[in-house]
Amino acid sequence: MGNMIKVGMADLNTCKTPDAITTLGLGSCIGVVLYDPRKKICGMVHVMLPDSTAIKNNDNAAKFADTGIKALIDQLEKIGVTRSGLSAKIAGGAQMFAFNTNNDMLKVGQRNAESVRKVLSGYNIRIVSEDCGANYGRTIEFFPETSELHIKAIGKPLKII
Repeated sequence: MGNMIKVGMADLNTCKTPDAITTLGLGSCIGVVLYDPRKKICGMVHVMLPDSTAIKNNDNAAKFADTGIKALIDQLEKIGVTRSGLSAKIAGGAQMFAFNTNNDMLKVGQRNAESVRKVLSGYNIRIVSEDCGANYGRTIEFFPETSELHIKAIGKPLKII
């Protein structure tokens, strides 16, 4: 077993076997893992918000679904992965607070998940599996050796997708 590479909030990173990659505390945020199962290389971005287009002077690409996924693809291409070889697994997008409202601005988790799906579809990257929604936070670990995404949540059994 190699190192566990950490990805912070609104951050991204890449890793190769034997290392693994993790991000902690996904609430309404989405952890997007892009990986090449043949090359055993992956990347992860911790997306906080669905869309950068409403934000002026965005200096953190990783914060948003659209710019974060593009930045991650660019980094993976720099280390020898072709976009056509990539698959995706996603987790997070929880509704962390119980709002009795139809105000979409409060449904950040759901909007993040929809945006991530749309952006990946635009790049023709297939989502192999996902664990999104519900009302609890998640910590995820991805192992490029096996392409397993381990999802940990307080009071829940380990889930592997």
